[in-house]
Amino acid sequence: MRIVVVSDTHGKHEELGVLSGDVLIHCGDVFNAFRRSPAEVAQLDTWFGRQRFSRILCIGGNHDFALQELAIRSDPPLRNAEYLQDRAFEYGSVRFYGSPWTPELSDWAYYLPSDELESRWASIPKETDVLVTHTPPFDILDRNSSGKLCGCPSLRKRIEQFRPRRACGRRSSSDRPRCLRRELIGSLEQALVSARPGAVYGRGAVTGAVWCTPVQALASQEL
Repeated sequence: MRIVVVSDTHGKHEELGVLSGDVLIHCGDVFNAFRRSPAEVAQLDTWFGRQRFSRILCIGGNHDFALQELAIRSDPPLRNAEYLQDRAFEYGSVRFYGSPWTPELSDWAYYLPSDELESRWASIPKETDVLVTHTPPFDILDRNSSGKLCGCPSLRKRIEQFRPRRACGRRSSSDRPRCLRRELIGSLEQALVSARPGAVYGRGAVTGAVWCTPVQALASQEL
């Protein structure tokens, strides 16, 4: 199974063009937080509809107020992708689980305080093969440009309890999106190094991890 992972496109997903594979995963920050139009969600859904995948999975991120608000009013909020909010999805005998919540950013979308985060992470099934979150676990590809570890300790604790085959999400970075297609070839090669099967990150918490920065916006991996 070929899984393609995209994150932090911030309204620039069109620059990726048409991608292909078995499963496409968008790990959140699809939009710019300062624009909250439902029309942007519809445009994203149209873009998902043009992609060449058997299944498309999407979670929200801290910029995605429009998606979070639409998900409250409309179930499901997307027609051409599976929206995962504390939800499992199985395809081809692979068990995916998506959860969009983030710590610390109290004025942003999909924020939860630490006690509620721990409760949400506890709901992740132990049978999960591919875990999709927006926030990274603590000390797993979570160091920002100032050197601070920004990941979630309680998510790290939960991952260590059952060790999914793959985990993916947004990597902490102060970078902002540039032209994604222009950056794609070099960043894909670098991302694949980080995503190689059997790699161990964060003292053995998972068997493979991909957290994409905006300029490392796409990673591809066989499962």
